[in-house]
Amino acid sequence: MKKQLALALALAMASSAAAAADGLSYTHVEAGYSVQKIELVTVDEDLDIEDPKAAGGYIAGSVALNDAMHLFGGYRQGSDDIEISYAGSYLGEVDIDSTQYQIGVGYHHTLSDRVDWTGELSYLRTEIDVEDEEAAEGDDYRASLGLRGDLAANFEGWIKANYTDGDVYDSEFSGTIGALVKFNETWGIVGEAEFGDKNSQFNLGVRASF
Repeated sequence: MKKQLALALALAMASSAAAAADGLSYTHVEAGYSVQKIELVTVDEDLDIEDPKAAGGYIAGSVALNDAMHLFGGYRQGSDDIEISYAGSYLGEVDIDSTQYQIGVGYHHTLSDRVDWTGELSYLRTEIDVEDEEAAEGDDYRASLGLRGDLAANFEGWIKANYTDGDVYDSEFSGTIGALVKFNETWGIVGEAEFGDKNSQFNLGVRASF
């Protein structure tokens, strides 16, 4: 009996260790609430335009290609009513809609049983409409380096440093911090925030990992 119990405990520990080693899944899908803040360029000192905070929804996902590579992508859409004034006089509000797509490829390398080093290259497409009329659009490219790890049995976190350049992001550096609270092997609550010089965004959603 004791030998059987010892064997069962050993198998359970081995299974737990394997689960921890495989805990960082690079195949998942998520969706939820998103806010994107865009700092507008000043074109006239007397013209005061409120920076939009486009709130809406997002969907994102990742697919592991092998033990080291993965593909990822996302789509977010939001809107905001911003105030405009000129020389201190209130002119009114306009409706702004923001849409952004992202697709990329990532590399991950195991540093320990719980921590991976990550690198990503991605393409971003941003479209901004004012009162349902196209006002701005642009293509950007991003490079990211970071760390991702299991901080506890049901808690995962990551940090990334990003460099984005192109039409919308002008050689902008930003930082990303995120966390995943796991209910089980599949489901969890995910949150992520990105802070840049002129652009920032926040996501809160539900993730299914496979």
